[in-house]
Amino acid sequence: MPVITLDHDRFCKLTGRKIELDDMGKWLPWLGLDIEEEGLNYVKVEYNPNRMDFSSQAGIARAFCGLMEWETGIPKYEVHPGSLSINVDPTVSNVRPYVLCAVVRNLELNDDAVRELMEMQEDLHWGVGRDRRKASIGVHNLNVVKPPFTYEAVQPDEVSFVPLAKEEEMTLKEVLEKHEKGADYRHLVDWSPLYPVIVDENGDVLSFPPIINGELTRVDSSTRNLFIDVTGLELNAVGRSLNILTTALKDMGGTLESVQIGYPDKTMVTPDLSVQKMRLRVRYANSLLGLKLSEEETIKCLGKCRLDAKPLSRNILEVHIPPYRIDVLHEVDLVEEVAIGYGYYRLKPTLPKAVTTGKSNRAGAMSSCVRQIMVGLGFSEMMNFILTNEETQYEKMRGKAEKVIRLANPASAEYSIVREMLLPCLMRNLAENKHESYPQRIFEVSDVLKLDEKAETRARRELHIAAASSHPSANFTEIRSYAEVLLRNLGITNFIVKAANHPSFIEGRAVSVQHDGKELGMAGEVHPQVLNNFQLENPTAAFEINLEQIMR
Repeated sequence: MPVITLDHDRFCKLTGRKIELDDMGKWLPWLGLDIEEEGLNYVKVEYNPNRMDFSSQAGIARAFCGLMEWETGIPKYEVHPGSLSINVDPTVSNVRPYVLCAVVRNLELNDDAVRELMEMQEDLHWGVGRDRRKASIGVHNLNVVKPPFTYEAVQPDEVSFVPLAKEEEMTLKEVLEKHEKGADYRHLVDWSPLYPVIVDENGDVLSFPPIINGELTRVDSSTRNLFIDVTGLELNAVGRSLNILTTALKDMGGTLESVQIGYPDKTMVTPDLSVQKMRLRVRYANSLLGLKLSEEETIKCLGKCRLDAKPLSRNILEVHIPPYRIDVLHEVDLVEEVAIGYGYYRLKPTLPKAVTTGKSNRAGAMSSCVRQIMVGLGFSEMMNFILTNEETQYEKMRGKAEKVIRLANPASAEYSIVREMLLPCLMRNLAENKHESYPQRIFEVSDVLKLDEKAETRARRELHIAAASSHPSANFTEIRSYAEVLLRNLGITNFIVKAANHPSFIEGRAVSVQHDGKELGMAGEVHPQVLNNFQLENPTAAFEINLEQIMR
């Protein structure tokens, strides 16, 4: 989940009010934000990725003002007609076809604001742009380039420029080979014979989207006028990214100007900050929330969430949604806004009208109990998909795929079967976290599927617990003691341990754990070949226990 740090002084400036730090911590959660940390002059909050307008302090301040009823209804965003234009060459149509732009003038930036802008840009890359694939953003110092601009695709060795944070000129091909961002995102363009660039009238490169901007247009605390480009494969994602960014910059004190986009077959003027319109049935909202709000009260609640609404007909409201609220997709989303505006803290919980009340089923209660025990033993919980592949589940574990539950039409080779053991997934977790400090002790409590021995067309679900300890001195004695502590805390004291062989464990360093004549699971030191298969350098000991046998 993305996290943003709200500086107290800056937040007060953006809201135009003097707010106590304690009041920020008190009211921010009612916007759907989780408080991560409170410091002497800041509050760190986590926001849901569907609310990408919360990726800036300005966006949160805007919503906070509505919640406190200091400013209600849709904020007004005026886009002044601008003189800048960008021509889109037909060569980009096969590599990255869409670009939308805007100009922001008269910004007062300091180092903190620049850092916030860059962090917001990266959050949008992840949340809306799907890690720059659907959309990527370029923010440039407008004063150092000469419009009009051109968005075109060129040969990898045809154009050179100094990429951001570097001092030497590189061709586009060299950027992909030498620059850190080039290495991270080369897969987005290196499949194409031509690479996209944005250049000015003099041929100076502003951006090599979606990889890196030019050092020429670096934004710092002295920058006052910005040129913003958003390129991508999906026009909807490109437009949403631009709207969220430009409205935040407007709230930070900037003046918005439009840019004319000249495509081969059409001309567009952006940013388009027109509002979206949806209908809300007041009776529907009341039925979901258990309230009896009138039309006027519902309109007031929506206004506190920075939405405008007016009666359309009896019991029907026409709701106007600002351009930065890309998360409002359905009528039920408007009901959620009514609840936020009304105040979740005002909703009174009631017991259902039934003769009984619900409780956790046996599997859920067992899972919770096991998690508490394992966390108390110093293990960290993993959560993996129930789908896996034969290489991870069997080949790397030195096992044989005898009775496998395969997917009829797998989307990828990575997820082609259903797992019947948890331990292979934990080994993969260890392999993916070799850069972290040791010792590493991890566990997972989850389901596996196994074919029914009597009818192989049916499968049964089993709840398992698996744990692994990886560090230079990991051994059989350690993991056996952890397994025994777990079983004793679950009330199983009459279990027995017998020497056993298993292809995933070292011979003579593995045991079978049995209870009431049935095998609960295995524990032992992981075989060196398995460690090599997962490219692990440290000894690892592990166990896996079938909790279904305990619950019966």
